[in-house]
Amino acid sequence: MKQIILLSAFIMGLFLFGSAQNLMTNGDLESWDDPSTPTAWDKAENISQSDVTVHGGTYSAQHTSASSTKDFQQEVEGITAGVNYEISYWYYDNDPEARTRIWSYWLNGGSTLPDHEDILRPSTYSEDNPGWQQFTATLTAPPTADAFRLEVRVYKQDNVSGGSVFYDDFIVEQAGVDPEPDNYPTDFAANAVGITINLTWTDATGAQLPSNYLILASDQDNIQLPVDGTPVDDDTDLSDGTGALNIAYGEEMCSFSNLVGNMQYFFTIFPYTNGGAGIDYKTDGTPPEANATTANLTVIESENFDNDWGNWSVISVTGNQEWERDNNYGIGDSPCARVSGYEGGSNVNEDWLISPSMNLEEYENEIFSFYTAMNYSGPELEVLISTDYDGGGDPASANWNPLTGTLSSGGWEWVNSGDIDISSYNSSEVYVAFKYTSTDSESATWEVDEILITGTELVGIVGHAKDQNVLKVLPSPAKDFITIQAQGMDIRHARIYSSNGEMVWSDDNVDMNKKINVSGWNSGVYIFNVATIDGSFYSRKFIVR
Repeated sequence: MKQIILLSAFIMGLFLFGSAQNLMTNGDLESWDDPSTPTAWDKAENISQSDVTVHGGTYSAQHTSASSTKDFQQEVEGITAGVNYEISYWYYDNDPEARTRIWSYWLNGGSTLPDHEDILRPSTYSEDNPGWQQFTATLTAPPTADAFRLEVRVYKQDNVSGGSVFYDDFIVEQAGVDPEPDNYPTDFAANAVGITINLTWTDATGAQLPSNYLILASDQDNIQLPVDGTPVDDDTDLSDGTGALNIAYGEEMCSFSNLVGNMQYFFTIFPYTNGGAGIDYKTDGTPPEANATTANLTVIESENFDNDWGNWSVISVTGNQEWERDNNYGIGDSPCARVSGYEGGSNVNEDWLISPSMNLEEYENEIFSFYTAMNYSGPELEVLISTDYDGGGDPASANWNPLTGTLSSGGWEWVNSGDIDISSYNSSEVYVAFKYTSTDSESATWEVDEILITGTELVGIVGHAKDQNVLKVLPSPAKDFITIQAQGMDIRHARIYSSNGEMVWSDDNVDMNKKINVSGWNSGVYIFNVATIDGSFYSRKFIVR
């Protein structure tokens, strides 16, 4: 919190805020030298004047895609290092044959500076929308900056060119400096759903409202106050014990996912104004705090394909197209698994994306979830599971059972599958897979992201593959009898529990090849527990049909 504001600085701040001047020339695109040349713009490739699709005034700029990238650019003078600037423009993209993005730089003597790459040169593109959209960012000019190059680009889409996007009302102006927020938000609460914690609150009120909130997270009750002038980057990975999220005023919620099971997490929320070196947090008084404990779940497998394929396998059975992850279409504008059979036309394909082997004998209550997005027409993506796949050969050599989950219906909309129960697949080698097919007439594009498989770890499970044969329960699923195979074990006692925790069988004299009649038992999942004389404990899960 800034304790002192000099009167002269305060008055100057008010003056600057009230008289902000657009440093761009002809940013509203109302002046044209000719129908393809907007006045004062330094580069205008494939630009034409439009008086039909307009955001404000009489004209806008129509930018038409071609076989290569086309630029629209103006270099803005009069930038002062260390000062906050608001950079904004409006764009209209509702054409499947074009897409756009900003591609701008701070300049020093004509040379580009690397600052703010993620905002000024993002990895993502525009998406079709029937209305005008605004790009806006408030950034602090780097220490050596003396100019700014505002550039937008148009690209062909899906190898098809000739479409158009539109621009209007470009602004680069010095941003006003607001005092810190008057109040904290209220009703700050944390609610655990599985291994995700959802945070909610009611927006702060007062004469000075925040522009954003900073939520700090920790697995210890030790959160420190943020420091004015020092922005905190988003960090949703709490594996190191800490994390952070910046959330815009008005959203009133956020989430931290893929957390450690049975762990208590602590959160504190700080409203703030401005950005960059001018960021001003409210830290006086008592910031709102909340905490929640995740469910007793273990992440068996998770993958978002952001960095590589992880332990997943890509197998192309038919066709030249295959799963790829060199893209930025995923959730959070990061890579996802993506496949399309379209290349110059629809092609016949069969392509598999297969998980690593998972030992589900070590868990119960296993849940499988993921997100999908798709567009265009074609066969539905298949979601499958197997207990006899060999882990690297032809998928057709194994038996695959279909799994039912909610899939995207199109329009590139990301849809969560819901929780898919896979607890009935009791095996030491379980695989899940996504099978894509296309024909010579239909080839949808499918995308998969944020795969998560969780379960409740069974206490005392033998964790190493070399020990898996020490205790077996066969067959599973069972109908009439099960046989207990306990090799070289001095058993003190054995118990069988139903999935709701009721003990349904016990014996203190279990030996090798013990046979148990289960014909009268209810269908479901059961846990066989063994305690040995030396103090070891073993569990195996089996199913009765």
